[in-house]
Parts: sequence; structure tokens; C-alpha cells
Amino acid sequence: MRCACIDIGSNTTRLLVAESRQGRLQEVLATRAFTRLGSKKGGAIPEEKIDEVAELVASQVRMAHECGVEAIRIVATAAIRQAANREEFCEVVSNLARLPVIVLSGDDEARLAFAGATRTLHHAPLGDIGVVDVGGGSSELVVGTMADGVSWSASFRVGSAFLADGYLHSDPPSVDELDHVRTHVAGVFEGLEAPQPDVAYAVGGSATSLRRVVGAELNRTTLAHGLRVLGAASADEVAHRYELHPERVRVLPAGMLLLDEAARVFSCPLRIASGGLREGVVLEELAAVGS
Repeated sequence: MRCACIDIGSNTTRLLVAESRQGRLQEVLATRAFTRLGSKKGGAIPEEKIDEVAELVASQVRMAHECGVEAIRIVATAAIRQAANREEFCEVVSNLARLPVIVLSGDDEARLAFAGATRTLHHAPLGDIGVVDVGGGSSELVVGTMADGVSWSASFRVGSAFLADGYLHSDPPSVDELDHVRTHVAGVFEGLEAPQPDVAYAVGGSATSLRRVVGAELNRTTLAHGLRVLGAASADEVAHRYELHPERVRVLPAGMLLLDEAARVFSCPLRIASGGLREGVVLEELAAVGS
């Protein structure tokens, strides 16, 4: 069976088509576009941006159908959840795509990110597993087990785009700007009493992009190296060197500082997972179609 997820986020709008093969999820098609819906809490998404995203989502729906999918789920995260005109946005996109748009809660994001991260692992770890999902407009921390699923989660209305738009105005970002982001992030997580997992994974656009810059493990040493790289060259230069989109590079320092603080909260380094929210959505769709 093949199913698809279209994920409308703060930074990107992504399509994933995947199928279940021998008990594992296998990617068939993955595409993305940097739509940058903005990160102003409670602000309205501009009309021209709504039309742009609606056209893109309708195109992605057609691509998914061409792949022979049995079900498509369109989900929207923090940028739409927090928008003043979220109902208008969902109506316009739904009408053009001819499918409903499901606006996920922070708890939904946490649950789906955990499922996508853990159920795509090649070797299932024992004990408690932590998952950190840093998006453009929100961040989720989750703890659970393979057997029982999520036992604890927390969602924060702060993400890489929100912090980059608020503080990172130089190219490359200045030391003072990065310090302002670091202070903001520390304040967000201050006093948080999170369970201490045995192992933790990072998902989301910042995490997957960092694999090209610092490797598969995010710890104090590798993240510090990544910040030095991003602080020493322009976004265009870094994008060219590591084959990343310049818009991703622009928000990446903020995403890195969020991941660094999350690793501190969990008291363990973060491994970059191969699956995340979209994989979690597809897994749920596959289960629903197969039931």
C-alpha cells in the first residue's frame, strides 16, 4: 500500500509518498518547497501567500495520485495553528486541493514525530526514547518507549523561523545576535522538568540539514563546530558548500541553538533520525487503510 502526507509548515511545504514493504516504511517520492509562511504569533498569512501555498499543495496532491496512493492526508503545523486567518487559509487550500487540511495541535505533532522517528529505526532501542522536533514555528520534546508509545511531551511556541526573524538580521549572524537567540531559548526551557531518556533523536528540517554540516550526532562539540561554520560565511556560501537551500541556512543557527538546549534538557546527545512527523502521518494512514 502507498499513502502520502503533505506537511504545511512554517518554513517549507513537503510531500512524502511512502509504502509499507516487508513491515518497513519505504520512501517512494519526497519533494519540498520553501514557502516561508512567516512566524509572527497571531498574525495573518498574506492573501498572496495563501494562494501560492494552495497552488503548491494542489500540485503535490496530483503528484501523489500519479504515484498510485490510496490515501493522502494534508496536515498543517504551527504557522497555520497560530495564524489569525487559519480558517480562511484552510478553506482556500482545501477547495483547490479537494482534500481537507488538518491543523495539528502541539500534542499531535509530538505524537506523530515520535512515531515517525522511532518506527523508522533499523534497530529498536530498549528503555526510554527522547525525540526533539524543531520546526519553524514550534518545537516539541517527547519521551516514550517502543512498546507503549508517548508517555510525556511538551510543545513550545518557538521555532527556528520565529527566532531567526526576531534576532538574526546579519549575514552571517553576529555573535551578539546568536547570544540573544541563546538567551531566549534558555528562557523557554527554564524550569522544565523532563524525563531523562536513555537515547534521544532529532527530527525536522534543521536536524536533517545539520547531517550535511556536522554529521549524524548532535552534541555540544558538533553543534559548536556548526555554529562556527555558519558564523564564518554568508548564507549563500554555506548553502553552496553543503548543498542546502539559502533559506534553510538562514534559520539554521536558531534551529541549532534549540537543538543544543534540548540535548541539555535530556542530558544526552541527539542522533539525527531518518523519519519524523510526515512518516508518522503516513504510518497512521497505512494503518487506517489496512484496517
